[in-house]
Amino acid sequence: MILSDLSILEEIKDGTIVIEPFDRKYLGSNSYDVHLGKHLAVYDAPVLDAKVHNTISHFDIPEEGYVLQPGILYLGVTEEYTETHKHVPFLEGKSSTGRLGIDIHATAGKGDVGFCNTWTLEISCVHPVRIYAGMPIGQLIYFPVEGQVENLYNKKENAKYTERTIRPVESMMWKNKF
Repeated sequence: MILSDLSILEEIKDGTIVIEPFDRKYLGSNSYDVHLGKHLAVYDAPVLDAKVHNTISHFDIPEEGYVLQPGILYLGVTEEYTETHKHVPFLEGKSSTGRLGIDIHATAGKGDVGFCNTWTLEISCVHPVRIYAGMPIGQLIYFPVEGQVENLYNKKENAKYTERTIRPVESMMWKNKF
């Protein structure tokens, strides 16, 4: 089951869903549109290693936009800061974004109950495309959770993405033991 627009509004009123900034015009029948923040990043190394900390370089999208190139993984960020205390949030691309050949997440579309942050986007494209800060980039949908949650994401000792940020965050896979 997915929350409807009225259910999302009720959860916002109750404080179990937080979206900042929130604008009612971006609320769809069962989703909320999120927008591309002005910060992007790319990895510094040409070969990434899952066991080491791969560094990134940040840059801002200029007012005239930025042309994404195929074959490069860009890390972006949503303008919106969100909190989800009772539901599982899913971030999906908008159909208009997909029709431009832009993917906004490689694998990480699902958040956890207790996720409180902006969303780092794993952006790729199939052909060059100009993007702009503030453009609609995706939509959040919310699923209710059956039963009590013992391990809220923002309370887990091993949670890797809890520091509040307005910039994209690189992979923290290297913090896992394997």
